[in-house]
Amino acid sequence: MTTLPAGREAAFLMLVLSRIPGLGPARINAIISRFGGSPDLLHAGADDFQRITGIGEQLSGEIAGFLRQPEKRRAAEQEAIGQFEALERCNARLVTILDPGYPSLLKEIYDPPPVLFIRGSLPNPEQPSIAVVGTRKASAYGKQASMEISGELALRGVLVVSGLAYGIDSAAHEAALRAGGKTVAVLAGGVDDIYTDPRGRLWPKIIEQGALVSEEWFGSEMLPAKFPKRNRIISGMTQGTLVVESDLKGGALITASYALEQNREVFAVPGSIYSGNSRGTNRLIQTGQAKAVLSVDDILEELPAPPIDTVKQQQEPAIVRAELSREENELMRFIGEEPVHLDTLALRSGLDISVLLVLLFELELKKTVRQLPGQFFQKTRRHP
Repeated sequence: MTTLPAGREAAFLMLVLSRIPGLGPARINAIISRFGGSPDLLHAGADDFQRITGIGEQLSGEIAGFLRQPEKRRAAEQEAIGQFEALERCNARLVTILDPGYPSLLKEIYDPPPVLFIRGSLPNPEQPSIAVVGTRKASAYGKQASMEISGELALRGVLVVSGLAYGIDSAAHEAALRAGGKTVAVLAGGVDDIYTDPRGRLWPKIIEQGALVSEEWFGSEMLPAKFPKRNRIISGMTQGTLVVESDLKGGALITASYALEQNREVFAVPGSIYSGNSRGTNRLIQTGQAKAVLSVDDILEELPAPPIDTVKQQQEPAIVRAELSREENELMRFIGEEPVHLDTLALRSGLDISVLLVLLFELELKKTVRQLPGQFFQKTRRHP
């Protein structure tokens, strides 16, 4: 038998079990609950496995048969050892469901991942957390809502969790990072291949201020079926899920459905009745499945208070103290003491709405501009 990594016996066994056809997270967890981290399970017979709830006669025989075949078991053990070697190369770690550092909320769902591959550091388990999800084809309105709400959540000491997909997800991570808060990206592939951010615009910063998390092995193939699996982790790690923009079908609504199954809060940002991107969010609100979010306070009032040391509201994050960029100074020429509408700013500045919204969000974080209802903006007293 392959030598087990010192102190990592349970993790090694879980990885070996995951190579056996027919064993998913729930069954692996049941086996580990029965045997613990003891290597004795590698020598267990069909009768031993059949006594475990959820494993019938046929599957128990297949498990025992797999473990009795030297070539199959040796191959599984070598693959598991290869994962530990990859962990070292990527400065990552493996957390099992038996470890104290495993996310406590995630343990409560029906089929929590037996192991999590992590790059970075998971935050304080007492820190309130919200998943922010939405369409990859986000509108300017959706990106603005995602960034404003996520940034304010981070400032208030709330962990922002998302999937690092294009659109709403990336906007949520970026806003949390800019606000100096914590954010976790749950990936559908391995944490060694961040395919949605190949140039490293966000993921290195996420590792510094949070973590990349996945249940998928290093080098694993990206398959469509892995995205719903990923979504159950996003909702399972958090106390609530906010859907910013989604049509009637899509990954964001799958995440919301998982949150409902997991007895977690669901929130949705309402949108135009003429926008396909808002049909899913408006339906969630209409059917009473989600609470409408008009401001960050609509979310915060449903969450426990964060620990004092995670609250950023009374602190000035680094971005607040930063000087204005040339583009921001140019834009400030068109913003005065009197409120000015977003459309007017676009006409005066000649900027595309999507570019303008990003600049305005930066200025809000720097406490230079404030937004008023109806997409009006005005200069704050901080700015001369």
